[in-house]
Order: sequence, then C-alpha cells, then structure tokens
Amino acid sequence: MTSVADKLARKSSRPTATKQVRLKLVYIDFWSAVKLSFLVAVALGIVLVVGAFLVWMVLNQTGIFTRLSDVIGEVSGDDSFSLLDTFGLAQVLGFALVVAVLNTIVGTALGAITTVLYNLSVRITGGLLVGFANQ
Repeated sequence: MTSVADKLARKSSRPTATKQVRLKLVYIDFWSAVKLSFLVAVALGIVLVVGAFLVWMVLNQTGIFTRLSDVIGEVSGDDSFSLLDTFGLAQVLGFALVVAVLNTIVGTALGAITTVLYNLSVRITGGLLVGFANQ
C-alpha cells in the first residue's frame, strides 16, 4: 500500500506540459485606474456608512449609551447629561458620510497619483514582470 506522499511524489516527477507565458506590465491606463480607484473608494464609503449605522444600532439596542450616560452623569454630578444628544444616529451617520466622501476623494486622487508614478517609474525599471502558467 502506498502513501499519499508517494503518490504526490510520483505525480510531481512526471514531466508536465504546461505552457508558461511571461509578460511585462509597462503601462497602466490613467483613466481606467482613476475609474477603478473611484469605484473601490465608493464601495468602501458605502461599507463605512452601513458599518457605522450597524454599530450604532447594536450599541443603542444593548443599552450602552444609557449606561454610559448614567456613569458620566454620576461622575460629573450632572443628572441631565445624555450621551445620545451628542452621539445620536443623525450625528453619527452625518460624520460617517463626511468621512466617506473625503475618503472617496482622497482614494481617487491616490489611485491617480499611483498610476502616474508607476508609469513614470516604468521608464527607468522597464516594468513589472508577470508570469502565467496554463495547467
């Protein structure tokens, strides 16, 4: 009886007829990279807003805000303090939306800058060598 390791060793010792292709990535289209980075940044912005909403809902449903308000009120001596006035759903979602818009702008700009820098560095380095194998 042969083991699995012996079968794999015999299988790997056989000559395989795989065709390998090596290509150089010497240019990235600027507008394609900008569009892709914009779409990725928008998707991450949507994830950020939905995530902030879900975290706020979980914290609100578990009563964390009221407990923290009670603790802060006892420590400060102000019984009228409410954490929900400061961190209400509208304030949290507004802040998340502003951060998402800023991340979209910055992410798109970074994608454009990275593309330009790569296209300039290709003139010096010759490009990125990428290998593909057909198995």
